[in-house]
Amino acid sequence: MALQEISLASASKVALGVKRPEDVVVARDGTVWLSDQQSACARLNADGSITRVGRAGGAPNGINMDRQGRVLIANFGGPEDGHGPLQRLDPASGEVELLVGELGGRKLFGCNYPLVDSQDRIWCSHSTWGSLDAAWDGQDDGLVFRLDPDGRVTVVAEGIQFANGMAFDADEQHLYVCQTTACNIVRYGIRADGSLGAAESYGPKLGLTHKEVQAQRPVTPALRSQLGPTDGCGFDQAGNLWVTLVLANKVVAITPQGDVVTVLSDPGGTLMHSPTNVSWGGADLCDLYIGSVTRDYVVKVRSPVPGLPLVHQR
Repeated sequence: MALQEISLASASKVALGVKRPEDVVVARDGTVWLSDQQSACARLNADGSITRVGRAGGAPNGINMDRQGRVLIANFGGPEDGHGPLQRLDPASGEVELLVGELGGRKLFGCNYPLVDSQDRIWCSHSTWGSLDAAWDGQDDGLVFRLDPDGRVTVVAEGIQFANGMAFDADEQHLYVCQTTACNIVRYGIRADGSLGAAESYGPKLGLTHKEVQAQRPVTPALRSQLGPTDGCGFDQAGNLWVTLVLANKVVAITPQGDVVTVLSDPGGTLMHSPTNVSWGGADLCDLYIGSVTRDYVVKVRSPVPGLPLVHQR
């Protein structure tokens, strides 16, 4: 299971017509779901078409699935009121349920990515309370909260520079969070009671920050390939943490030794443009799906290493 760069020529577009497909989740039975701003989620059919299900409002962003087959939606909000809650879609009925709409009486602004652990707790990143301009300037008001099965909601991490995609390692000893505007990954040890230890950097800074290129605009393709804002992440079965670099049109992997390997790159953004999340599926967990917030499709390609199965895929 050697990690090697994937040829862009082997990648293809799937789910044409979906709107703002920031993320993909693949059910245990192989059904592929995509976040879709025109509904809640879109199901990818065998003939390549999509079926829209539910209505979430705002901007469905990161999605995941619980063991009951329900789709969790981190909603990044929308033009109506900016409200970005944590929701849950019943794929059978299309009902969208509000799970968490506020913290401490403050309406959520921008939920980003949900994650379910082996105890059926839902962890969700909240990128910022706004504005987005301030976030790009390094504002560190991102956080992670956890919804327990008994309904209790707890903020477990704060002070994050635009909290984005997240992942657990194989034994759920750590929570990994993409710190977008800092261009890195931070991780937290998970204690027995569910609280988190102090943040620590995982791997190096992955490229230039938004601030570091302001004096060099317009950005050339060569400079774009060096941009480091991180968006989504996920582990493969060899312990490599795959990370999307949304502005560089690149996917890299941080190896267990701390090295950084480019696994897919599209400098011109001709096919993979603004990659946001990596999700594995298929019988061998080697079908890799890459989301985007700027295209009406997702990229599908074969992964050289199978993905680490999520709770709902085990």
